[in-house]
Amino acid sequence: MPSLRPLLASTSLAALLFAVPALARDEPEDQDAKSSQEIVVNGVNDRSGSATGLSLTLKETPQSVTVIDRQRIEDFQLNTVNDLLSQTVGINVERVETDRTYFNSRGFDITNFQVDGIGMPLVAGIQFGDLDTALFDKVEAVRGANAIMTGVGNPSATINYVRKRPGDTLQASASIQAGSWNQWRAEGDISVPFTDTLAARLVYAHEESDSYLDYRQVNRDVLGAIVSWHATPNFTATVGYSRQDNDSSGVMWGALPLTYSDGTRIDYPVSATTSADWTYWNTLSQSAFGELGYRFDNGWSLKGVFTYNRISYDAKLLYAFGYPDRETGLGPVSSVGMYPSVYDQYIGDFYASGPLKLFGREHELAFGVSTGRSDVHEWENFASVSDAFPPVWDWGSVQVAEPASYDGEYLAADYSDRLTRAYGAAHLNFSDQLKAVVGASAMWLETTGSSYGSDQSRKNSKVSPYLALLYDVTPNVSLYASYTDIFNPQTEIGISGARLDPAQGSSLEGGIKSEWFGGRLYATASLFRAKQKGLAAFAGVCTEDDPCRPGDSFYTGVDTTSKGFEVELAGRVTNNWSISGGYTGFQIEDEDGNRARSWLPNRTLKLATTYEVPQLNDLKLGAQLRWQNAITYANSLVQDYGMVTGDVIVKQDAYAVLDLMGSIRVVDHVRARVNVRNVTDKQYLGSLMWGQAYYAAPRSVNVSLGVNF
Repeated sequence: MPSLRPLLASTSLAALLFAVPALARDEPEDQDAKSSQEIVVNGVNDRSGSATGLSLTLKETPQSVTVIDRQRIEDFQLNTVNDLLSQTVGINVERVETDRTYFNSRGFDITNFQVDGIGMPLVAGIQFGDLDTALFDKVEAVRGANAIMTGVGNPSATINYVRKRPGDTLQASASIQAGSWNQWRAEGDISVPFTDTLAARLVYAHEESDSYLDYRQVNRDVLGAIVSWHATPNFTATVGYSRQDNDSSGVMWGALPLTYSDGTRIDYPVSATTSADWTYWNTLSQSAFGELGYRFDNGWSLKGVFTYNRISYDAKLLYAFGYPDRETGLGPVSSVGMYPSVYDQYIGDFYASGPLKLFGREHELAFGVSTGRSDVHEWENFASVSDAFPPVWDWGSVQVAEPASYDGEYLAADYSDRLTRAYGAAHLNFSDQLKAVVGASAMWLETTGSSYGSDQSRKNSKVSPYLALLYDVTPNVSLYASYTDIFNPQTEIGISGARLDPAQGSSLEGGIKSEWFGGRLYATASLFRAKQKGLAAFAGVCTEDDPCRPGDSFYTGVDTTSKGFEVELAGRVTNNWSISGGYTGFQIEDEDGNRARSWLPNRTLKLATTYEVPQLNDLKLGAQLRWQNAITYANSLVQDYGMVTGDVIVKQDAYAVLDLMGSIRVVDHVRARVNVRNVTDKQYLGSLMWGQAYYAAPRSVNVSLGVNF
């Protein structure tokens, strides 16, 4: 019976898609209704090359793509990438620590994050600190394998941040916000055309906040500047710089042990933390880029981009190791360390695209070469003494004292990745109804150096093909299918201390896409299947007798298959009513057919809607809902205490989180807004990824006042 669910879901949505024209005929045929056809929401008709390098609309792209636009960001105050991706269809955010976050989609980790389509995989797939959204016009999530534009990674998703850029007219906005836990934020954005050929844009944001978690505070500054020069009608030069300085104190390294040493669950308050007020994790992210573009009169264009990214952080961290006794509350001991680190990336990308007439039809080609280097330097400085934590029920009122001394700083990780790619794609126009996208990416990766005693040396190369067909059933409805290889050089080590071999496999996706109401509403349903061989799975902790460094986690490669379906809607149903969201369901299994990665939700629902009442000072009301099914984690470490046999199963029940918003025009150009998150005050854990966790935020309120010109 479970195998019928994807078919039933896709069939149900397909029936809805073909029924939508009946709704469209109910709209009044007055002038306002006709002009409303020009309204575009959530990037439905925007063109993007995030998936293939070709300039295609969502309907023309043979993969699942979700766009979160600037209006959605502002309506629901999605001020950080973590908040934004939590509301993105098919994306799951693993809040395993306060300042270190993982992301996944379709059961696999997301490692590829790009800005304007350019980037290298994040170090270990981790986002450090809170990445602010003030600098971005929109965020695109391309789900599935992205062989052409990334070359490496999992069949999960690629996240592309699209920068705000200068416009042709003077535009300015500013806002101030205040909210729960002493949160306040100021934001400004101005775009100035100095002449007909020279324009600049400046963005700034500052935010300060306490937290529902004990001891935690955040102070963040964001700055972005871009200058664009149209030297000739066809030639454009652009330079830009951005800086995000995120200072956090009272941070968590690891999270709360969820059970006592006898395997029973610990009942924590929502504010519980393993941290102390002397801990911190300060992250500075900087990026500078230069871009040259030339457009020929025949439609071809060339673009060259050089990007330099630098992430540096300084952290003093406290970890709680062990499980408390049920009677005394004692047991966990502390591990304290200081970790200054620097990550540098140098990326060059040359890209060309344009039309080609062949056999009486016009096609589109795109090809490019990309080369990049990523340098990692991490220092470690442990404390010589491990103090015991107070009884678990006193956490938050009694904290571990800061060590008086540390052992001494040493360079723990020093390695470099060099990635070179050549890629190309073609959008082939076989007939008015039948189209194809074909392409390939050739990749060469080399790593040198070591990390925490493990040799990182490797040389890998791979050519990944991309094949897709699209068939227009009607002008509004298309069927599509796509296939690509998967290649993922992994960072995890085996028991030998060496990196695991790359995971390899394939990704297959097919479905139906449609547009309605003159392109205002986009709807899609898809089936997908991805296989990976040799995917890293946690196997244990290194001991003194193992070749790997004692205390480190080691992994083994397993064959993993993910298969499932997604349905999604985005756009406007009527002039005043917008809707976006979708449902994702999948199964992920190991080679024996057992459920793998059970800590990941494999049933999720994301929905958002707003309704506008122009007659009432442009009143706008909105809601967003996020639901996921139950998840579990099998913890084998509790057995070491001799009180239980077998794994202890920790469970997070299914839950739903509802957010509400309302905004109104106070006077011309001035708008007031109120946002309430987690309206029902639902209590739930942010992740079970490591068998540790902390509670997500309870109900909160945010009010803001914005000015727009």
